[in-house]
Amino acid sequence: MTAPDALRHIEVRHPALQGAKSPMQTLRIKTSSSDTAKGPRQRPGRDLLPLLAGGATTVGAVGAFLALADANSPLRGPFTLFFLLAAPSVAIGAALRGLDPFGRVLTSVAGAVVLDMLVAQGMLAVHRWSVPGGIVAVTALSSLILLLTLVRRRRTQGPSNGWGKSVRGAR
Repeated sequence: MTAPDALRHIEVRHPALQGAKSPMQTLRIKTSSSDTAKGPRQRPGRDLLPLLAGGATTVGAVGAFLALADANSPLRGPFTLFFLLAAPSVAIGAALRGLDPFGRVLTSVAGAVVLDMLVAQGMLAVHRWSVPGGIVAVTALSSLILLLTLVRRRRTQGPSNGWGKSVRGAR
């Protein structure tokens, strides 16, 4: 095979002139049958949400522990503040499932601040203010709100078969 005179020396040695396939011709873009069986593809950051939730839970638990243990740590203040805002926010946010996400976040954070202030005001009014007492009170109230929300949700969904499936109406 002779190259035309107009070709440069680098083009004469190109593999495509000898019948080789170009890299773009060897790419195959096909979905395998196993990909379609899984259903729609998940978003790339979908696995990030449980990781962030676990990290937030850890930070809150460490904050509560540092406050209850009266530890001398520079992380005590920020982590305890995070716990005092996050614990009631999660409980109130779980109760507000009907709101849009922005309204739910805004309402749950505002509710957390109100709950913290009510606990502090109540403890000051009865002259029983203490940091560990405040942490315990906020934890107890947040747990109570979350428990009541779960009980209400369970009551409205009906009995379960133990696998998360409702058995209401099943024969």
